[in-house]
Amino acid sequence: MTPEQLRIFVAVAERGHVTRAAALLGVSQSAASAAVKALEAGSGVQLFNRVGRAIELSPAGRRFLPEAKAVLERLAEARHVLENAAQTIAGSIAIAASQTIASYWLPRRLAAFQDGHPAVRLDVSIGNTRQVENMVLDGTADMGLVEGRTGSDLLRRMRVDVDRLMLVVGKSHPEVAELSPGQPDITSLRWIVREAGSGTREVLQDLARGRAIPFDSLSIFLVLPSNEAIVQAVEAGAGATIISELVVGRAVAEGSLRHVPLALPRRDFAVISHRDRRPTLSQTALKSFLLAGTE
Repeated sequence: MTPEQLRIFVAVAERGHVTRAAALLGVSQSAASAAVKALEAGSGVQLFNRVGRAIELSPAGRRFLPEAKAVLERLAEARHVLENAAQTIAGSIAIAASQTIASYWLPRRLAAFQDGHPAVRLDVSIGNTRQVENMVLDGTADMGLVEGRTGSDLLRRMRVDVDRLMLVVGKSHPEVAELSPGQPDITSLRWIVREAGSGTREVLQDLARGRAIPFDSLSIFLVLPSNEAIVQAVEAGAGATIISELVVGRAVAEGSLRHVPLALPRRDFAVISHRDRRPTLSQTALKSFLLAGTE
């Protein structure tokens, strides 16, 4: 068995789904499936039961899961010892980032970091805030970058930037009814939102809660898995959404989307890491580089 096979096994076991695990790890579905099959073939043990299109851990798989996670922990510790012994900033860093950060905020910063640290390999996985939190907790990622709230007290969390949110509709959308100037009636809108666990969905939930409106009473017209899909749906006139200015600023400036005035709280972009795992020199260097932009 290889570390990569173990990493994929843990991700599939934690999520109960090969495709989702593959997407989060940045590998193809076929590669993830092949890794699981190779692990089963090499050990002669069936680790998962296939139930229709879903999979679940077999009894042997449930016993093996904590052992696999322990091996990955020990490998990370061994890497830490070697890097610190050599006092070099090298090796690989597994980063999990939520969509807005991964697509619009992080790439230029990682490119700048690698200019100064060419011996460091950066592997980025993308998920929503809840998925990123889970990846850091289970050790699939060395560090995470999120926009939404995190719930575990096992995480260290440090702000690296601040994001501005906007309520937007398509250019041909009718004028939005207001309760008072700058206070649109959110119950009059058809909403296009991200899936549960995403930061922008959390903002709309907070907005509804602040107005004593049950979230389920809002007209949720579409639930889509990516910012890009949401932007296309809003541009097509399907409804309204709350989204980062990083994502829609250009479309608003060009006129394909219309900004609806609404006072929304700014949200933090934060780097998260596990309190009980010692960072390598390269992880410390990257975190310091990202935090330097807040000074």
